[in-house]
Amino acid sequence: MTRLHPAILAAIVAAAAPAAQAQSVKFGLLGGISGPIAAMAPPIVDSSRLAFDQVNAQGGLLDGRMIEAVVGDSGCNPQSGGDAAAKLVNIEGVAGIVGAHCSGATLAAANTATIPAGVVMISPASTSPAVTGLEDNDTVFRTVPSDNYQGAALARTLLAQGYGPIAVTYLNNDYGKGLAEAFRAEYEAKGGTVTLFAAHEEGKASYRAELAELARSGAGALAIFDYGDGSGLTILREALENGFFERIVGGDGMKSENVIGELGAENLAGFVASSPTGEGGESLARFNAAQTEAGGNPDAIFVTTGYDAGFLLALAYEHAGGDKAKMSASLRAVASAPGEPILPGEWEKAKALIAAGQEIDYKGAAGDHEFDMNGDVPGAFALFKVGADAFEVLTPMK
Repeated sequence: MTRLHPAILAAIVAAAAPAAQAQSVKFGLLGGISGPIAAMAPPIVDSSRLAFDQVNAQGGLLDGRMIEAVVGDSGCNPQSGGDAAAKLVNIEGVAGIVGAHCSGATLAAANTATIPAGVVMISPASTSPAVTGLEDNDTVFRTVPSDNYQGAALARTLLAQGYGPIAVTYLNNDYGKGLAEAFRAEYEAKGGTVTLFAAHEEGKASYRAELAELARSGAGALAIFDYGDGSGLTILREALENGFFERIVGGDGMKSENVIGELGAENLAGFVASSPTGEGGESLARFNAAQTEAGGNPDAIFVTTGYDAGFLLALAYEHAGGDKAKMSASLRAVASAPGEPILPGEWEKAKALIAAGQEIDYKGAAGDHEFDMNGDVPGAFALFKVGADAFEVLTPMK
């Protein structure tokens, strides 16, 4: 038996190591696994995993590299978001990130880790207008529209439905404040009256004093811009228990199945919530079928945007040939016209077209993601009511 010289053996092992590592590519999934959206986050993460699973099942990235998803917990707060992103970027060496979910966590993750490293991040759920203003070197994108759009659409819809004077309470963070301010500006611009506009802090045992003051403002309706897995649930419960308002409205953070589970559909006849939605058509139908087959709920909030963010990240990596420095330009290329339409799940088709040097245009489950100069998309919205055991569309919002 011939023994190899230790130096030769070491060289062989070193040469083989990059090839072994090339069999997988790490993508980060940065979500609010703990904290105020803990019940909302898992379906979003799983929808991104669905996109990665489809890529892996249809040949993987480039020369057959499999996507390895690495989950980071932002806790839905800036400190944890920044720390988790730093670990994903600097320790795990991810090629891109889907996330974060909460706006404050996204802002911190971007400034702390992804912008300095030049790593592309696509948020499926961070809606604060503050994300638009990031000086990010074109590395931060969203598949979910800014609250500048949602707040204005909600205001117009409520006025069209005959809502009169309304009181507003919002969680004192980037998400709550941004959505509330966009709502108030449009509501008042269109002739509506906001009787009281008040911030509240997270995690209090009771908000009865705040609710009593809001009710004394003379409003017949209350808008809550908060999370249905956190303090928003407490506010909604106490508003119902005390009969302070005839009608209660929530933003997308309040469209949580946890609200129905905790309070009961029979007690929520006067409650509605806004949310981004898919734009319909074949893309959404393909996603709904795949999500259902995978055991997920296609109607859960932000699952369409979570899926699209994952699939777009894979498309951008393929288009960039695995070069992180080219990812943002490649993301814009694969998401924008002109190009051959690519629908959810059509990885083999996309891969072949990219290899042939052909232009592609991804048509997502949540819509056609034509990113603007800030990485934002306009999107579509609906107002939801509570049905027998789930949220149901009441009316589209424009």
